[in-house]
Parts: sequence; C-alpha cells; structure tokens
Amino acid sequence: MNELKMNLNNYFVLWLTGGIVYYFAEIFCRGYSHFSMLICGGLCFLVVGVFGNKIIQNEKRLILGIIKVMIFGSMTITTLEYITGLIVNIRYGLNVWDYSDMKYNVDGQICLLYSLIWGLMSLICVFMNNMIEDKILKNNQT
Repeated sequence: MNELKMNLNNYFVLWLTGGIVYYFAEIFCRGYSHFSMLICGGLCFLVVGVFGNKIIQNEKRLILGIIKVMIFGSMTITTLEYITGLIVNIRYGLNVWDYSDMKYNVDGQICLLYSLIWGLMSLICVFMNNMIEDKILKNNQT
C-alpha cells in the first residue's frame, strides 16, 4: 500500500508540475491562460511523460522510439485538448481558445498544426518527466 501511495504522490507532483509549467507557458506566449489549461496541461504532461518513458525504454532503436513518442504524444494531447475544448469552450462557452481560422481544424478545438506541435512538445514532456522522476522523486523514495 505504501508503494501505491508513493506512486500516487509522484503522479500528483508530475501532474501539478506539468500543469503549472503549461499554464505559465501560455501566459508567456499569448498573454493569458485559463485554469482548465493547468488541469489539461498537467494531465498531458503526466500521461505523455510516463508512457513516453516506457516507449523509449522498450524500443531498441532510439529513433524509432522518438517517432513513436511523438505520434503517441500528438494523439494523446490532441485528444485531451479536444475533450477539454468540448467541455470548456463548447459546453460552457468560455472561449479559452478557438482554432476556427486555422486550416484542418475540428470544431475549432483542435487543428493539424497544433497536433504536430504537440508531437514535438511530447519529447520535452518525456525529458522533463524523466528528469523530475530521477532527480527529485527518486530521492523521496529512499
């Protein structure tokens, strides 16, 4: 039970770290953000980081692992962004973002350009997640 509690604590730290970093990255890049981006960004960071690390570790060829992480990350983040957009923007009408003017968008909530960007960002998620686990969270386990 202690191991489960430690894993949940570690996942919470990773989620919160990813959420805060994404929230402030949005403020830095576009001048504003929304609380929902902390939640969604944290979930994206956690899922892509944890599973991306597993993909890299299980792949014998690094380049193929990187490509798999980028595809997995792009699909995961785009899906979570779409779900968040349906709730926050369409259901509640908060208009946190709108990709309607972008090519190849779906309901103004996701678009091809950002899906590709999320694929690249996935590599940063995996690197940061791995660093946090190795340098910070492993020290708490001993």
